[in-house]
Amino acid sequence: MSGNNPWKTVSSRIAYENQWIRVREDQVIRPDGDAGIYGVVEIPLSVGIVALDERDEIALVGQWRYPVNRYSWEIPRGGSEGQTDPLEVAQRELAEEAGVQAEHWQKLGAVDVCNGVTDDVQHLFLATGIRAAVAHQDPFEEIALAWKPFAEAVQMVLSGQICEVCSVAAILLVERLRRK
Repeated sequence: MSGNNPWKTVSSRIAYENQWIRVREDQVIRPDGDAGIYGVVEIPLSVGIVALDERDEIALVGQWRYPVNRYSWEIPRGGSEGQTDPLEVAQRELAEEAGVQAEHWQKLGAVDVCNGVTDDVQHLFLATGIRAAVAHQDPFEEIALAWKPFAEAVQMVLSGQICEVCSVAAILLVERLRRK
């Protein structure tokens, strides 16, 4: 494979937009040479944080996820709200959702989220040196916070109790780092 883009964008239009997403519809020439359309969900910069305290417990947040119609346990995650520095976004999100701040931050990498239909790239961090802060959840969110032993969170991933992709990736990345 060459890595060259075989798609040609002829035109684009915004089909829908709100404060969290924008849906773009592109008229394209597909790799087979035929005309077509491609819908892309555009999502601003987003982050996920594995926050570990001195007892080796991880902050997990639980909330009802409307699109999949079920309750979900996840790492603290969120969007940029116009910010451009992933670390600043991560620091804000950790304080908002978990009510803590961290002294030490390590970038774990980034993961593409559903890259067949969205441009969402989630920047993942490990946060340690945890201290209390004031939580400021958005008024439309109903988030529960639980501190679980990190080993239990790994088992929750492996058993499917944690299945949100960014949480799975971040927890397993930290587990791998710890085994090195």
